Amino acid sequence: MAIKDFFKKKKQAEEIKPALKIKKQDQQKKAEPDLVEKEKIKKPDSVKKEQPAIKKERKQIAIDSYQILKGPHVTEKAGDLTEENKYVFKVFKKANKTEIKKAIQAVYGVNVVSIRIINVFKKKRRVGKVKGFRSGYKKAIVKIKSGQKIEVLPR
Repeated sequence: MAIKDFFKKKKQAEEIKPALKIKKQDQQKKAEPDLVEKEKIKKPDSVKKEQPAIKKERKQIAIDSYQILKGPHVTEKAGDLTEENKYVFKVFKKANKTEIKKAIQAVYGVNVVSIRIINVFKKKRRVGKVKGFRSGYKKAIVKIKSGQKIEVLPR
């Protein structure tokens, strides 16, 4: 009995399939005029697509800039350079001048005139019997446009 029921169900399913296809075709025909109207009303895509891309770029630059800039290098010599609109920062070892310039402009909102980079090598140090190295770093001296300031240490 179970085998006969199986074949009956299969025949019923085959009879229902063409009916479903007809219904789907009717629904598509009804939906087509709406699509045509929507295509005519569409706004220009150029305005919509540019705005999210710009926002993503700005976010990416801001994230990258905090990875590139480790922090200000605060010394007496660096303090004297601030009178000449030059500021000293410790930066990521593999950063180049263009990346540093973009990062400073993104974080501090100033116009960078020039950048000089100094690679400070690691130095040997010894404490008692223990020998080791003091880690090296890269620092950048950034000259900004006159009349602008960067507050390195907030008061």
